Amino acid sequence: MPARVTLYTREGCHLCVDARSIVHQVCAEAGEEWVEVDIDSDPGLRARYTDDIPVATVDGQTVGFWRIDPERLRKALA
Repeated sequence: MPARVTLYTREGCHLCVDARSIVHQVCAEAGEEWVEVDIDSDPGLRARYTDDIPVATVDGQTVGFWRIDPERLRKALA
């Protein structure tokens, strides 16, 4: 089964470090898998998310960007 949560990041992004920690914690609590995708590895993703990273999605729907709200992420996973 594919991961429900995707975290879009890029190297050198300090907000991405914080987001990674939040996504890891919330997904561990919920028993959900998550994946991290570096937007710089794909020109289409880089064009789409340029300055909006980090971006968290659940089931393909954006649930947060820049500063990921753990409560909003929990609600999206419920």
